[in-house]
Amino acid sequence: MLARPFRLTRGTDYRSVVRRGVRCGGGRVVTSMLTTGEAREPRFGFIISKQVGNAVIRNTVRRRLKAVCADAIADVPQGTDIVIRALPASAAASFGDLSADVTRCLARLNRTAASV
Repeated sequence: MLARPFRLTRGTDYRSVVRRGVRCGGGRVVTSMLTTGEAREPRFGFIISKQVGNAVIRNTVRRRLKAVCADAIADVPQGTDIVIRALPASAAASFGDLSADVTRCLARLNRTAASV
């Protein structure tokens, strides 16, 4: 579970990350990352639309993504905002598949941010 300081809560934060951030796509998720340079914990946000499935499936996908991100907090630099958009294929994905997709995208985005 992600504690409050690790979550994006405002719509303006979501919009700025998706519009101005660096993106990495996969078969199950699209990850956007924006480095703000602030001295604070990294924050995560999740977008799971109705195309993913009914409420039970969407909440299951969201819980799995939160668990993956809680494990990955140590690998994300401070002051970073990350938004993960679940694609319809994430409904049938296992926890391991989602974890692999998110971990791969976070590693790629961290390399991209470090080179800029």
